[in-house]
Amino acid sequence: MATDFSDITREGNPAIGPRLFAWGMLGFLFAFLVNNALVVGFGMPGAKPIFQGGATGGSWANLAVYVVSIAVAAFYVLSTKANALRWDAMKIHKFNVYLIRAMFWSVLLVGIADSAIAFMRVEGILAGMFSEDTTKLFNKSRWVGPYIHMPLIVAGFVIALFTRTLGFTWLALMIVAAELLIVISRFVFSYEQALMGDLVRYWYAALFLFASAYTLFEEGHVRVDVLYAGFGRTTRGFVNAFGSIALGMSTVWVILSVGFNGKTAIINSPIVNFEISQAGGVGMFIKYQMAAFLGVFAITMLIQFVSYFLEAVADKRDEPGHREVAPAAH
Repeated sequence: MATDFSDITREGNPAIGPRLFAWGMLGFLFAFLVNNALVVGFGMPGAKPIFQGGATGGSWANLAVYVVSIAVAAFYVLSTKANALRWDAMKIHKFNVYLIRAMFWSVLLVGIADSAIAFMRVEGILAGMFSEDTTKLFNKSRWVGPYIHMPLIVAGFVIALFTRTLGFTWLALMIVAAELLIVISRFVFSYEQALMGDLVRYWYAALFLFASAYTLFEEGHVRVDVLYAGFGRTTRGFVNAFGSIALGMSTVWVILSVGFNGKTAIINSPIVNFEISQAGGVGMFIKYQMAAFLGVFAITMLIQFVSYFLEAVADKRDEPGHREVAPAAH
C-alpha cells in the first residue's frame, strides 16, 4: 500500500493516452487562465473571434498560447514515456496541495489585516495615526486591494513554501474564535460591527471551497455507493476515471467558462473592480476575493480531478501502489 510520494516508483507501464489527456488538460487550463488575464487585464480579443470569422493578430496570439501550452504538455509526456501513472498523479497532487496551502495562508493574513484596518476605520483610529490623505486611501478598496491585500497574498505563497500543513484545523479554530468574539461583544458589551460578520463569512467560504479538492483526495465527499461498494478495484478504477471526466471535469469547466467569460463575468467583474459589500466603509473590503474563491475552487478541483483520473486509470490497469484510504464517516 502506497500512502506517500516516496513509496511510489517513478517508472511503470507506459500509458501514453491517459497521460496525454491529463497533462493536456492541465496545459489547456494554464492557457485558459493566461488568456483570461490577457483579455481582462490587457484588452486582448481572445481566441473566440477566430471561430467567429473576425480574427485579428491578437486573437491568433491568444490561440498560440493554447497551442504552445498543450504542445509543452505533450512534449513532457512523450519525453517521459516510462513515468508511472501514480507518480504523475502524486506529482500533480503535491502541486495542488501547495496551491491550497498558499491560499489558506493568504486568507488568514488578509483576514487579520483587513479586519484590523476596518476596525480602525470604523472607530476613527486611522485619522489619529495617519495624515488626512493617507486615511482617505484606507477608505478605497482600489488602494487597499493592490497595496495591502496583494502583498499579503504573495507572503502567503512564500510561507507555504516552508510549511507542510494545509491549515484546515487552524482556520476552523480561527472561525470559532471569530464567532465567539461576536457572541461576547454582542451580548456582554453590546458592541457589534459589520466587519465581524464579514470576517466569519470570509473564512467560512475559504474553508469549504479550498478544502474541497483535498477532501476529494481523501475520499471524503459523500458518495452514493449502493453499487460502487460491491465493485472490485479495477471496476472502481473505471467508474472513477469515467466519473472524473463526465461529472467532475465537465462541471468544473462550466464554472470556469461562465465565471471567466470576459470582464463582466461573475468572477472577473468583482475582481477587476475590487468590489466590496453593501456595508461599504464599515465592513471589510474582501467581497472581490470571495468571488475569486469560486475560481480557486474550480481550478484546484480540476487539478485534483486530473490527479484522481490518473490514479483511477492505474487502478483500472491493476497497477501496484494502490492507495488505501480510510472510509470517512458521514
